[in-house]
Amino acid sequence: MKNHLLRFLLQCITIIYLPLFTWAQFPPPAGQPGSTAIFKDSSILINWAKTCKAELGYINIADTNVNFAGSNKANYGIEADALGIADDHVISLGDAGIATLSFDPPISNGAGFDFAVFENGFNDTFLELGFVEVSSDGNRYVRFPSVSLTQDTVQIPFVGGSVDATKINNLAGKYRALYGTPFDLDDIKDSSGIDLTNITHVRIRDVAGCINDTLLVYVSFDTQGHRINDPWPIPYNTAGFDLDAVGVIHENSSAIFEGQKNIVDIYPNPFQNQLRVAIPEGCKVVFHLVNILGGIVTNERLDSSTLIEMTSLNPGIYLAQFTFQDGRMETHKIIKQ
Repeated sequence: MKNHLLRFLLQCITIIYLPLFTWAQFPPPAGQPGSTAIFKDSSILINWAKTCKAELGYINIADTNVNFAGSNKANYGIEADALGIADDHVISLGDAGIATLSFDPPISNGAGFDFAVFENGFNDTFLELGFVEVSSDGNRYVRFPSVSLTQDTVQIPFVGGSVDATKINNLAGKYRALYGTPFDLDDIKDSSGIDLTNITHVRIRDVAGCINDTLLVYVSFDTQGHRINDPWPIPYNTAGFDLDAVGVIHENSSAIFEGQKNIVDIYPNPFQNQLRVAIPEGCKVVFHLVNILGGIVTNERLDSSTLIEMTSLNPGIYLAQFTFQDGRMETHKIIKQ
C-alpha cells in the first residue's frame, strides 16, 4: 500500500512540477538554436529611434555618496548615442535611470516581433537588464510583462557576475552587444489607453539589480513578483543599462515620413510592371522591398538611378526601404496594380 501511495505521489509531483521546469526556460543567447536575438544588420529592421531624452540614475541608488570622477550619477555617453542604427556607442542610464525614445513613423503591431532593444553586454552572461514600456501619446505608458527566474538569494556581483539568458523574458539587455532583444506588442494587446498601431514612444527603465532585503525599497520586481537579480552595484560612470539603439520591425505605413523631404524619388506610384528609382548622384543605398507581412521581396545595392522590373510581383501594398551608408533609412509606401 505504501509503495502504491508513494508511486501516486511521485506521479502527482511530476505532473504538477515538470511543466513548470519546462516552461521556465526562455530563448538562449545569440547564435544558439532557438535564440530570438536580432543582429543590428538584419533586414527585418526597417527604422530606428529619432529622438532620445534621458533621466540619469545614480551610480549606486542605495548610497548616493558613491561617485566616479566627481559625479554620483552615470554620465557615460550622450543621448544621441541611442539614436540610429546600433553601433556599440551607448548612453549609460545609471540605477533606475530612464531613456524615452520617439519614433516617426510610429511603431505598429504586426505579425511577430515589432521592435528590438540593443544593449552593449560584452558577453552572453554579463547582462544588464531594463524594463520596456511603450506609449501612443507620450503620456500613458504600458510596461511589457517581464519574467526573471534568476536565483535571488545571492547578489550577482559586478566582477564575475553571470545571468542566464534562458531565465529571462521580456527584459531588455537579454542579449550581448549588437544583438537586439525583440518585443511583440501582442503581449500588451489587452492593455487600455494605448493604440498598438501607433506607438510613438518607447521607454527603457534600468533594473536596479539589488536583491538585498534590507534595501527593499531599491529592489526591482518582475510581473510575477520575483526579485530581478543582475550585476550590482557597478562603481563606475557606466552604471546601469547601457542603451545602444531601438530598431523598428513594423511601423505605421500610413504615417511614413509625413511632411518630410525624401532623398530618394520613386515613380510611378501606383505602378504596374516597372518602378523607377531616382537617387542623387554619388549616393549608394541598399534597397529592400518588403511585403505587408514583413517578408523581403527584393534586396539590391544601388549606386545610381535605375529602372527595376516588377512584372512578376503580385499586386498589393509594399514598403520600399532604402538604407544609406551613414545608417539613415528612408521608407516609401508603394502600390503594385
